[in-house]
Amino acid sequence: MKAETPATVVAGGSRGLTMAANYKTRIGETTMKKTEVRIGGEYYANVTNRKVVVRIDAENSSGGWDATNLTTNKKVRIKSAQRLLGSARQTPAVESAEPSTPTRAVKRVKKAKATNVDHGEKKLSCVKAALQVLADSPGPMNAQEMIAAMTEAGLWESPGGKTPHATLYSAILREMKKGDESRFIKTERGRFTARA
Repeated sequence: MKAETPATVVAGGSRGLTMAANYKTRIGETTMKKTEVRIGGEYYANVTNRKVVVRIDAENSSGGWDATNLTTNKKVRIKSAQRLLGSARQTPAVESAEPSTPTRAVKRVKKAKATNVDHGEKKLSCVKAALQVLADSPGPMNAQEMIAAMTEAGLWESPGGKTPHATLYSAILREMKKGDESRFIKTERGRFTARA
């Protein structure tokens, strides 16, 4: 009697299959054989760890097949039939790939319109808004005070950053490296005023 090793006995009592194979068989994902693959056929495949529908275009000279991912219309290479998970009958997944292309085109058109419409006033940069705030203020300010004053005056608003004061402080320090050409003067640690 031959002793069974733990590798041959798998969960569920099946012999000779790995747990992954048992799982795939249970959920209906079976890998295909090379003889079952047809040029022009549409199959489910694992492409970048996702189950997608591909159309086999041609046989590759290095082995495997050249295919087209129907959800993205990109060329992919199927190296072995084991990547194919079965025939993809005309399912909603194939049909849903077609409307996604017009949606993307519409989004691009909307963005293009938004940039074309915005020909009015140009927003001030953070540094220029800080200069304007410092010119209007009676004394020196630190970066957090400048950000608060710029926001209150409506000159500049953070696009969503968590630390706009640190960004402004860094930009002012870069500007200060210009020496006498700098638009800022450091009065004390962390406090600045505009050069007259």
